[in-house]
Amino acid sequence: MSDAKLVYKDKEYPLPVVEGSEGEVAVDVSKLRAQSGLITLDPGYGNTGACQSSICFIDGDEGILRYRGYPIEQIATRARFTEVCYLLIYGKRPNAEELREFRVKLTRHTLIHEDMKKFYEGYPPGAHPMAIMAAMIASLSTFYPDTEESLDLNIIRMLAKVKTLAAFAYKKSVGQPFIYPRNDLSWTGNFLHMMFAVPSEEYVVNPVMEEALNLLLILHADHEQNCSTSTVRMVGSSDANLFASISGGICALWGPRHGGANQSVIEMLDAIQADGGNYRAFLDQVKDGNSKVRLMGFGHRVYKNFDPRAKLLKDAADRIFAQLGAVDPLLELAKRIEEEALRDEYFVKRKLYPNVDFYSGVIYRAMGIPTEMFTVMFVLGRLPGWIAHWMEQRNSDDNRIHRPRQIYTGENLREFEDLGTKHLSTKLGKGR
Repeated sequence: MSDAKLVYKDKEYPLPVVEGSEGEVAVDVSKLRAQSGLITLDPGYGNTGACQSSICFIDGDEGILRYRGYPIEQIATRARFTEVCYLLIYGKRPNAEELREFRVKLTRHTLIHEDMKKFYEGYPPGAHPMAIMAAMIASLSTFYPDTEESLDLNIIRMLAKVKTLAAFAYKKSVGQPFIYPRNDLSWTGNFLHMMFAVPSEEYVVNPVMEEALNLLLILHADHEQNCSTSTVRMVGSSDANLFASISGGICALWGPRHGGANQSVIEMLDAIQADGGNYRAFLDQVKDGNSKVRLMGFGHRVYKNFDPRAKLLKDAADRIFAQLGAVDPLLELAKRIEEEALRDEYFVKRKLYPNVDFYSGVIYRAMGIPTEMFTVMFVLGRLPGWIAHWMEQRNSDDNRIHRPRQIYTGENLREFEDLGTKHLSTKLGKGR
């Protein structure tokens, strides 16, 4: 493939062209500044490839999502979450023995150090679970050494303990005692047990909820270079340890424009329902150019077609609700909104289709998971993807520290004039 070239002030600068395994083409500008003094400007990095990766492939125009080459439609219906964790992190499907050993290790490392329970005592009542999660994940680095020899074990520790930390964060928020994990339960079953069991009652994991959670976690396991994943890679580029890098990703995920989007969908549906359920009037407000009302859960930065994850969740929602015997007017409202929007030229012309957040919150709600925990559930699902990207970057031949450039638009050189305050701090110091 021939190089591209940039012409500037009658000079030509050759730019190598790189092609990915799925035919994606990129112009390599990594040496542009050294050659020409120029940089590229791309706010939001929407047209910038920050790395080459073999973990996840998305074709937003065609609505395609694959993990390590496997279509999400097949993985979501044929795999368990722990197998997907192994696939993303280690780059291959485990055989039966590898998967058995992997699951045994995840079970043996589910407990957290007893001293970590004291941290929860210091958080105020009502502390947001995401704040607790970011702090607790970072705190793991104080208990476990960051060495080359401990890397594989720290990956296991992270995957095993995150659900315990998440369940404890929920128990703290509702003032209930912590429930310890059980070795006879699956990864997803153990989380549900720690979330919903109470000491005075026997809790039996509902297999329908376990299957639903397995699906939701798999659909969130990775999604290429999104805000939180690129944050994990950026933090990791400084050689920060795994726990610190994942903590950074949690903070990035917390925002309502990223991991908090499904919470925003529920809040939107609640507001429409409280206003009499007139979704057509709501959609008219969305289309009004002078209105700031947004249709949450529609549209995506990457997908210009149906989000394949949304299709899977929509198909699963009715089945899950029927099996749980749950009735939620928000699910019917969501489906009516989707039907109306998909035949409305305004939304079709703008390629605004439902994304994964449109139905995930409704399903979590049916499972009894409170709204403030939705983003934490996203953390549980996205964790293997974050670890995989952190590992991929760490092992890359071109693992440079991330250091974006900027176009400065501030004041030019000016004098810092004496305004008579030069000795103020000295005088204040003498008065103490």
